Amino acid sequence: MWFLFTILAALSWGGANLFYKKGSNPDDKLSHLKIVVMVGAVMGVHAITYMIVKDIAFDPFDIIRYLPVSFLYILSMTLGFVGLRYIELSISAPVQNSAGAITAILLYIFFPRELSILDITGIVVITVGVFGLAVMEKRAQDEALKLADEIIDPKYQLSFLAIIFPILYALIDGLGSFADGVYLDELKLIGEESALIAYELTFLFCAILAYLYIKIVKKESFAIFKERDRAYAAILETTGQFFYVFAMAANALIAAPIIAAHGIFSVLLSRIFLKEILSREQYIMITLVMAGIVALGIAENL
Repeated sequence: MWFLFTILAALSWGGANLFYKKGSNPDDKLSHLKIVVMVGAVMGVHAITYMIVKDIAFDPFDIIRYLPVSFLYILSMTLGFVGLRYIELSISAPVQNSAGAITAILLYIFFPRELSILDITGIVVITVGVFGLAVMEKRAQDEALKLADEIIDPKYQLSFLAIIFPILYALIDGLGSFADGVYLDELKLIGEESALIAYELTFLFCAILAYLYIKIVKKESFAIFKERDRAYAAILETTGQFFYVFAMAANALIAAPIIAAHGIFSVLLSRIFLKEILSREQYIMITLVMAGIVALGIAENL
């Protein structure tokens, strides 16, 4: 089941990316905090509902126990949301998508295990395909802006600000996934359901702080129930997190690079729902990633 959960997590987060982009306003300096509020609110509702429906006796100390993982994830996501304001000319995608490779390498170094040829091939093929597609997307963005003769604000150009956020995201998210693999798979320090609830309640706490900052400190109007795009992103993010936890608990080393390829699903969903046109090279990279995923699926069933 871990492989199915891995694919469902990647699909959910691929869909969330579409709405994150739509819900990010380059002119709104609090845009990232508003996304945090929406994601935390939905996760909080899910955590409470999940405990009630499944009658789970949750130990509040699990929030503290799982806090290092939660902190890394929430920090990386927040930095990623900030980086969306610099996405036009940044090299965000190829750097951010390296998080899965970072996780797999760290897990293999500290918790070595025997990998089959199919496992190694799948991980390598997926990583190459993700990087290749992201570089093509960056190139296409550059060409489109040149053709449009747009005057680009210097802060959106390939600068320190444009690069630092995706780099920080990749490093911190990679470390977070590594820590998750240790907690859930390697050392079994916490159960899957407890980890899920602890993370979502921590995100809810952060969302409350962000909301109070927006309303009281910054005195900005923020109507939660009118945030449609951000709400859709939050729902998909929460759905992906649900499947992610169970996938990582079963096979963190293999699940991490597959889930990191959720950008591939974002591109495919953009083609289907937003009618975006893909080049032949993009289709080749997508096929390459899909082939890697299939290889890992076959290896799991051998």
